[in-house]
Amino acid sequence: MLLKKQTVWLLTMLSLVVVLSVYYVTSDPKTNNDFAMVDKNGKANTNSTSKNEGKVNISTQAAGDEAFEAMRMSRDDERSKIQQQLTDRLATTNISIDEKNKIYDEMQKLNDTAQQEQVLETLIKSHGYKDALVQSDGTNINITVKSKEQSTAAANEIIRLVEQQIGNSPQVAVEFQK
Repeated sequence: MLLKKQTVWLLTMLSLVVVLSVYYVTSDPKTNNDFAMVDKNGKANTNSTSKNEGKVNISTQAAGDEAFEAMRMSRDDERSKIQQQLTDRLATTNISIDEKNKIYDEMQKLNDTAQQEQVLETLIKSHGYKDALVQSDGTNINITVKSKEQSTAAANEIIRLVEQQIGNSPQVAVEFQK
């Protein structure tokens, strides 16, 4: 019986998958003892038991404070809910063109605010701060900065950065966390 080329190709690929699966299941598992732990103070502790410990320097830093990440996720979730509500309102058929334009403008304003917050966070981090969280509602900007130094001079520097970036004079509040 003659088999078509597609059938031969399919059987070849299936046999290859079976062979690789058997190899993977029967092979010895790799043990990797390189890991990083973060203590209660947020400092990264590295523990390495690799073979070339003398030749390789392993540097591990925590990705950010868990509280900052939780606040970012909460902010982004809230913004996503509002975006979804606006999209649902935009999808209804009994809305006039003017109302659709207003909804579209609100969606654009939300996107602009999110982008502006990300730019400000990156700008503040680039000035040597460990982490920054920017929350803006259009007129007020709340900035939380993770830093060892807590001074009015540092707060004024951050406010000046924000005013240079945004242009207008919004209400800016700066809070420091260790």
